[in-house]
Amino acid sequence: MFGGEMVQRTMIFWMLMLSLQLWSCAADLCNWTGSGFAAAVDSRIVLQVRLRCTEGSVRWVYPGQALRVVLEPNLSSARRTTVCIKPFPSFRGASVFIERSGELELLLTDAGRPEQQQVFCFRADGPRRPAIYLQSSPQSGGAWSRRTMGFRYELLGNRSDADKLGLDGLQTPCRPCNDSELLMAICNSDFVVRGSIRNVSHDSERQTSLVDVSAVRVYRQRSGAFEQELLDPESSLSVRSWRGHIHTHLQCHVKPGDGDFLFTGSEHFGEAWLGCAPRYKDFLSVYQTAWAAHENSCDFPLN
Repeated sequence: MFGGEMVQRTMIFWMLMLSLQLWSCAADLCNWTGSGFAAAVDSRIVLQVRLRCTEGSVRWVYPGQALRVVLEPNLSSARRTTVCIKPFPSFRGASVFIERSGELELLLTDAGRPEQQQVFCFRADGPRRPAIYLQSSPQSGGAWSRRTMGFRYELLGNRSDADKLGLDGLQTPCRPCNDSELLMAICNSDFVVRGSIRNVSHDSERQTSLVDVSAVRVYRQRSGAFEQELLDPESSLSVRSWRGHIHTHLQCHVKPGDGDFLFTGSEHFGEAWLGCAPRYKDFLSVYQTAWAAHENSCDFPLN
């Protein structure tokens, strides 16, 4: 619940929204970039954007009065019940509201500026499509300045993925995956990588740990969290290896370890988050046993 001032402000904003003109804006399926110059002609104008992907970005240049972003992805799979947004580092001078079940809730005030890497998540499993409102603060003296505000968004259907990004302050438990979870992880994870741990650093402010991984093979990745590098840049015959970073929670107490691991997990906003990570020899034992019993969930290359 908000304080009296917050409630009054939200109610006023909602009443204004009902009386303002909604201008639809052209967008591709996932992303939108536009300006608020239309508000200079009519300050009642609210730009409306409809996006049909499960992830993308919104970039608002010269922000005007207000922007309404409706997320209505074309989904053939299970419904996505959580929306997460990550404001751009330059985001300032606007309030962010979310609409769910026909009501507006304040997510970020115009006086606040999100911390770097901060992600906001909310449930969106009501009967209506989730919508995000940006209300721009007036410029001093009415002058226009080149500001750019916006955010990246993701729609999630997996509660554990949402928990990793801070939804409701929950976190996924730190425990080894059992055999069934591991066999599913190699089939469904955003990334599957075989490699070793070079270093582990800890961030007490974000309550996360960052695992520096040197990979000998990347079986799959979605957003390029792992990049190739030459072991010897001066030799054209040098074998390429992979390098990347994986995030996990500080409470999991991840430490460097010798040997090869099979790292799996999910990717959000360009960051890799750790899922199952057995030693590679242990994974081989589990997979070969399941393969012999015809119980493996998918085929996995062992060579």
